[in-house]
Amino acid sequence: MLPIIEVKNLAKTFGQTPAVRGISFDVYEGEICGLLGPNGAGKTTTIQMILDLITPTSGEIKIFGKEMKHHREAILSRVNFSSPYVSLPGNLTAWENLATFARLYGVRDVRGTIGSLADFFEIRSLLPKMTASLSTGQLTRLNLTKALLNNPKLLLLDEPTSSLDPDIADRTRQMLLKIRDERKVTMLYTSHNMAEVEEICDRVIFIQRGRLKDAGSPAELIAKYGRKDLNDVFLAIARGT
Repeated sequence: MLPIIEVKNLAKTFGQTPAVRGISFDVYEGEICGLLGPNGAGKTTTIQMILDLITPTSGEIKIFGKEMKHHREAILSRVNFSSPYVSLPGNLTAWENLATFARLYGVRDVRGTIGSLADFFEIRSLLPKMTASLSTGQLTRLNLTKALLNNPKLLLLDEPTSSLDPDIADRTRQMLLKIRDERKVTMLYTSHNMAEVEEICDRVIFIQRGRLKDAGSPAELIAKYGRKDLNDVFLAIARGT
């Protein structure tokens, strides 16, 4: 498998406070890889560096085999991001939000692309509605629709099912698996729901206090730590037991 993300000795310090301390990992083509750790572990900072939203203090990031600092535009044209914590303008309709992003991404067939994705995520009836009027679950699907407008090969997902009702969360997971299988999209996935991670992720990377603590498939880590599930593995790593 080809590495889609290559992170080497990545570090970020804010003032005198280290947030990420020299971590290295790869994420491979068509893989859903969980980036896990307690609050403050450095997950969001790592994702922001991969997206080139903040500059690393040191280390190297390659995406699609290219260095971000030298090929930013070409890389980001094939990447997208979704998070329930990112708000779309509420005074625009869902359609207007999607059409605005589609034009920013340089999508040629704006109407056709939005229509196809709206059908895929079952939000066509929401397109004329004001974004501020949508429920949390509807906004999650709208964000995921936005994240696929440029047909990305790499999708970064920051707690995509957070605060969703169980049925909507399950539907979202099934949609992501379908995207991976049908489009061979690589995903870097953060979540505090270990049952969800165990279900959807091919491999997981644990970081704590900015350092990489362990990595492997959920089954491998459960066996390695002698625990009954990934949640117990998470607790064992977090507690150092």
